[in-house]
Amino acid sequence: MTSESIEEATVGKVRWRRFAILLIPATIVAGLILNGLATGAIAASFTISGQQFKVSANHLHGAGFKQFGDANTAPGGKTVPVATSVITNATLTNLCQSVVMNTPFGRIVLRLEAGQDANNPVTANNLVIGLSDLRGDAVFNNVTIGADAGELGGARGSFGLSSGSIDIDGVRQTAYSTTAGTFSLKGLHLQVLTGDAAKECF
Repeated sequence: MTSESIEEATVGKVRWRRFAILLIPATIVAGLILNGLATGAIAASFTISGQQFKVSANHLHGAGFKQFGDANTAPGGKTVPVATSVITNATLTNLCQSVVMNTPFGRIVLRLEAGQDANNPVTANNLVIGLSDLRGDAVFNNVTIGADAGELGGARGSFGLSSGSIDIDGVRQTAYSTTAGTFSLKGLHLQVLTGDAAKECF
């Protein structure tokens, strides 16, 4: 028996050397794709679950804000209309994100909290949100309303809005998707809640 066959027999007949050789270039490609998403060189395109989730925050500050009408694709090819918000750099204080899941064990709420300390907020860059509802008290700085969405990353000829920065107090958002180049969650607390404790962020 050769050394290669002995090694394969030891690990359950899996050719680990060949697997590692194949894995390395795949990892490099994945890294390049993620870097492209983070730098905006590649547009984020993916199929959403179709299930909405809620996000709240005491305050959101965004530098470099763009918004335009868009559509996500849900399983089965269903088109879901959304408002796409793009923020170059964002900070959020007292962030909460929750999603309701109906399981064989009953109703479960998956709830994430972070950035409760105002001195250590949640930070994100190249943040892209596909939302269906947004509420709060907002201030736009250096705003342009009615811009061509094609110049903002959306469909050419459709309505768009851009702003040098945005501040929103009392954020209440319902969304289908969120992507970011980097998402830093300070003081992360993730809970799986059931029964009377299964409460959403709002």
